[in-house]
Amino acid sequence: MSRVGKKPVPVPAGVTATVTGQTVKMKGSKGELQFVVPAQVNVEFKDGAVSVQPKDQSKQARSLWGTSRAQVANLVEGVSKGFEKKLEITGVGYRAAMAGKALKLSLGYSHDIEYEIPAGITIVTPKPTEIVVSGIDRQRVGQVAAEIRDYRGPEPYKGKGVKYAGEFIFRKEGKKK
Repeated sequence: MSRVGKKPVPVPAGVTATVTGQTVKMKGSKGELQFVVPAQVNVEFKDGAVSVQPKDQSKQARSLWGTSRAQVANLVEGVSKGFEKKLEITGVGYRAAMAGKALKLSLGYSHDIEYEIPAGITIVTPKPTEIVVSGIDRQRVGQVAAEIRDYRGPEPYKGKGVKYAGEFIFRKEGKKK
C-alpha cells in the first residue's frame, strides 16, 4: 500500500481543479498546468480534493499510484505558490549576470557561456555569485537548475563551481609530498 497515494490532494481556495478522464488540469494565480495520469491509475475530484487509486493490485499500478499523487500535488503547489531552486557559484572570477533574455556565466573557461532561458522559467541573479531559478512546473525548474549546474559542477578539492544552495560537497585532501 502506498502511504503517499492514500492521502487525497486538497485543492486550496483560488485553485480550480478539473479532472477529465485521465487528464488533471489545475488553474491558479500563477498559471495553468496539466498532467495525464497513467492508465493503471484512477483519478477523481470530489469534496474539494483529488484522490488517486490504483485500478488493480499489480506491481506497476501500485508503483504509479504514489507517483501520480505526488505529480498532482506538485500541480497544486505550482499554480498556487510556484517553485524555486537557488544555485551558488564558488570560485575566483566565477560569476553570473543577466544579459537580456539569457544568463551569462563566467565559469573559468576561455569563453563566457550564454544560457537561453526557456519559456515559463524566470531566472534572477540577486548577487553575481547567486542564481535563483523559479517557475510553476517543478520538473522544468529542476531541469534548468541541473543544466546550469552541469556547466561547471563543484569539484571536491577546492569546492569551486556551481552548486545548489545548501548542498554538501564532499571534500578531498590534496596530494602530500
